[in-house]
Amino acid sequence: MTGHTDGTEIKESLTKLFIKIMRPNMFLLACTAFLIAGIANAQPGWNWPEDPDMQTKAQEKNALYTDNFKQGNYRRAADHLVWLFQHAPNLNNSIYINGAKIYDELSDAETDAAKKAVYQDSSMLMFDLRIKYFDEEDKVLNRKAFTAYKYWRNDAAKYKEMYDLFSKAFQSDGEDFWISNVVAFMDVVRRYKLSSGTLTDAEVLSIYDQISNYVKGQQEKAPSDKRLEVIQDNLDKLLAATVDVSCEFIANNLGPKYLQEPDNLGMAKNIIKLSFAGKCLDLDVFLEAVKFVQSKEPEYGLALLIGVKSTEREDYNTAIKYYQEAIKLTDDNTKKADCFKSIADIHYKEGRKTQAREAALKMVEVDPSRKDAYTIIGNLYFSSYNECRKGENPVNDRAVFFAAYEMYRRAGNQQGMANAQQQFPSMEEIFTYNMEVGQQISTGCWVNETVTIQRR
Repeated sequence: MTGHTDGTEIKESLTKLFIKIMRPNMFLLACTAFLIAGIANAQPGWNWPEDPDMQTKAQEKNALYTDNFKQGNYRRAADHLVWLFQHAPNLNNSIYINGAKIYDELSDAETDAAKKAVYQDSSMLMFDLRIKYFDEEDKVLNRKAFTAYKYWRNDAAKYKEMYDLFSKAFQSDGEDFWISNVVAFMDVVRRYKLSSGTLTDAEVLSIYDQISNYVKGQQEKAPSDKRLEVIQDNLDKLLAATVDVSCEFIANNLGPKYLQEPDNLGMAKNIIKLSFAGKCLDLDVFLEAVKFVQSKEPEYGLALLIGVKSTEREDYNTAIKYYQEAIKLTDDNTKKADCFKSIADIHYKEGRKTQAREAALKMVEVDPSRKDAYTIIGNLYFSSYNECRKGENPVNDRAVFFAAYEMYRRAGNQQGMANAQQQFPSMEEIFTYNMEVGQQISTGCWVNETVTIQRR
């Protein structure tokens, strides 16, 4: 129990004793009254009125409001508190701490909008009076901001006041700013900007950066606290809902900031989210941000994304590097096969046919259902006629088409098979060069397959 509670209970006990003995012994009555007053005055932190009558009245009102507060009779408690606010405003900070709770309870229970607003204003006033009489702004601002958001978040007329209050609390309390107020602060910024247009995008971004840095500091202290990740995610969403997320905004505002802080993981993640929101995936800063996040928190999706965007930019070495990284980051064989296909396509495009074939064979190795790998190889073989032909024997020169046909057959590619078959040597050519249908020969060249001679 606190000193105040103990003093009240002692006072009540002594008062009962006083009533019992007041008639037979007036001297004892005086001593008891003096003792009661002395106990009350002796409580540390309490400033009772000097006038004896006012002191007695204050003690009575304090006891009555306290009893009603404990019993949940908030309306009666408030009636007694009003007297203390008027006649003993510096009595003790508890009258304002409890007063805020009492008016909050009355507000929650009230259905009449006008009366509810009065109770809410009274609850907010308690914070101001506590600051005025006890200079406890450092203990009040967080709670005041929290309560203001509860009451006023849907009242546009209060947005400026809320914005100023949250800003002051954030700047004043520093590391003591309530983490539970973080998302509310950003939402207040959003509401204030969208309703008034007073804040610029640059100012919103500055506030966002400060709040995000605060959250980052908390994450460094408690890296296992998953709640902080949710908070940061909500901050990112609120930023996207507050500013005009255009590619120009990202490039001109976030780009320079990221160049100054290339190791800022939070900023990199935000750039990624905003770039997706604004459909700005072709920005240089977006790709750089993705690469940095991937270096710190590697995952299949990001590696694949870098591979795709690098392919689009014809930065094929980088693309292959990240496709290979993506393969290592997933246990899904379908995803692995997709990455091998992308690698095969790049090698094919760059004329590296042996490497393209190797990647295609990896496709079907990790996922046997991927018969399309054989079409890739078939295309490789089909397109190798000019580079593999020697011009000495048309049957041997056309051996690559036999190899292509076999790959198309494995793929179930009827059109590919038909195209390859059209390139087979004629029966006359086979006969002229003293060869036979069904005879096995080698394609030679890079293809290096053993194939069976077939006629067109």
